[in-house]
Amino acid sequence: MPPTDAVPLSDFDAATAVSRGEGGGLTAVLDPGWDVGSGVLNGGYLLSVAARAAVLESPHPHPVALSASYLRVTGPGRTTLTVTPGPAGRTLAHAQVTLGDPAGPTLAVQATTATLGEDAPVFSSPMPEVPPVERCLPADAGADLAGHPVPVVGLRERVETRLDPATAGWAAGQPLGEPVMRAWVRLTGGREPDPLALVLFADVLPPTSWAIGQYGWAPTVQLQVLIRALPAPGWCLVEARASEVAGGWLDEDYRIWDCTGRLVAQSRQLARAPR
Repeated sequence: MPPTDAVPLSDFDAATAVSRGEGGGLTAVLDPGWDVGSGVLNGGYLLSVAARAAVLESPHPHPVALSASYLRVTGPGRTTLTVTPGPAGRTLAHAQVTLGDPAGPTLAVQATTATLGEDAPVFSSPMPEVPPVERCLPADAGADLAGHPVPVVGLRERVETRLDPATAGWAAGQPLGEPVMRAWVRLTGGREPDPLALVLFADVLPPTSWAIGQYGWAPTVQLQVLIRALPAPGWCLVEARASEVAGGWLDEDYRIWDCTGRLVAQSRQLARAPR
């Protein structure tokens, strides 16, 4: 076999890969290892796959705005992606992306793509004061977190997570009075952040309801993600905050900064509150 200089794909790039079939349609094989428990795939992971399909069919290289409706649970395995192009110009392009299986669509995404630059912000919300990574609490799968083992789920194995002690009281059975979480995150294996990784990070933390002692699965219903800038290499700081937990519903606002303190992504989510 002749030698090759091809660099192996990272776990994240392999798990979000999108390919074109003989008939021109797009397909992906959803990796079961990106679950949040009971075989349920993480919503940010699914949106990363859809964003990659949007970029593949776009004249622009970066997803900058995504609005996703989660129609039903999407399981692992082969899935189809249909990209319907919308208006496109020199600076941005629109498209509708539908992810589905033989039973029908499971995720519908309105995607806007563009080219992110390196211009300094005119104004930006400052990054909150958080201890450095080495002084935060590891929340990797199987780690001891204040005397409790972190659940062994795929997402926690593929995204290194270091919780801010100020918002991690719930992990020691001492929930806060406010639904907010902060953590440093990065992909395992040394894969540096980029816009697609930021889409994943926009739904990477446990539900903010855990911070006030309401535990359980909080399935995403709608997720909007804005990518604001290309992140610097290294850890990203994620802050998730809920405005209200009521009537069986939970909202979450995310802000994500890179290691230089630059705000690189935001998201807003509506989810069902844990029962």
